[in-house]
Amino acid sequence: MLKAAVPQIHVSTSAAAKDFYSDKLGFTCVNSWRPNETNDDPCYMAFVRDGVWLQVTSYKGMLGTCVYVYVDDVNALHAELTAKGVQHLDPVQEQVWGMREFAVTDPDNNTLRFGQEI
Repeated sequence: MLKAAVPQIHVSTSAAAKDFYSDKLGFTCVNSWRPNETNDDPCYMAFVRDGVWLQVTSYKGMLGTCVYVYVDDVNALHAELTAKGVQHLDPVQEQVWGMREFAVTDPDNNTLRFGQEI
């Protein structure tokens, strides 16, 4: 059911992050999304190099680490975790970036976000 895990790294600015991850580390920015394309931030970017993916975000509000986990069936996983009584479990939502996803927060405020392509 689980397919891959991708770390989501929080950064202060998207411009500095793009410079570091692309120009310095050699990752390619394969996509980016901003709620307002006239502003640099907040921004979400995905980078890849040699098959390794990183997600970078300048969105504020998340205090801990986040890992994005790609799954085959997000609804089935959500139902499984709900049946187990998992606390701090968000509902499944369709996102404008083409994913159905939900998040769960652990006791130390780290987030696991589970998603499936729509």
